[in-house]
Amino acid sequence: MSEPGKEAETGAAKGNGAKLPRRRAARLGAVQALYQMEVGGAPLNEVLAEFASRRRGPEFENGQCGEPDPKLLEDIVRGVVKHQKEIDRAVNRHLAEDWKLPKLDATVRAILRAAAYELLFRKDIPPKASINEYVEVSHAFFGEADEPKFVNGVLDALAHEHRTAELKD
Repeated sequence: MSEPGKEAETGAAKGNGAKLPRRRAARLGAVQALYQMEVGGAPLNEVLAEFASRRRGPEFENGQCGEPDPKLLEDIVRGVVKHQKEIDRAVNRHLAEDWKLPKLDATVRAILRAAAYELLFRKDIPPKASINEYVEVSHAFFGEADEPKFVNGVLDALAHEHRTAELKD
């Protein structure tokens, strides 16, 4: 029996009806919330309230994110908002000089910001776990396109810069 929130990925983000682990659902919801705030201009508290009520459920294609760990979802979203300047500087150091965050797809930006928040500010979460989870979240949005590989590369570089000791085998 697996620990709550630690279940293996079962495919719910792909919309096949399988149950999504609560912590991954929280990360997926946080990315959706960050995207909604940036692209739609929605206020922080309004977006969090929406995810606390209407965005729960297994239908990713309908904008739902599964049954998230609500504390983790809120912590990620609030943390990104609070530390966005520092997060953006850290991420931009690992992007090409002529291809910084503002040029990236808004979903990729949201994924990188949420993951960077965990890598920089959530020392209780192992960096390999954060990287793996956000690569899986990127697969939910982009399937087998190049974005998940890009996300993995940026997050790996960020983790090596900020959490080197934890990455040694």
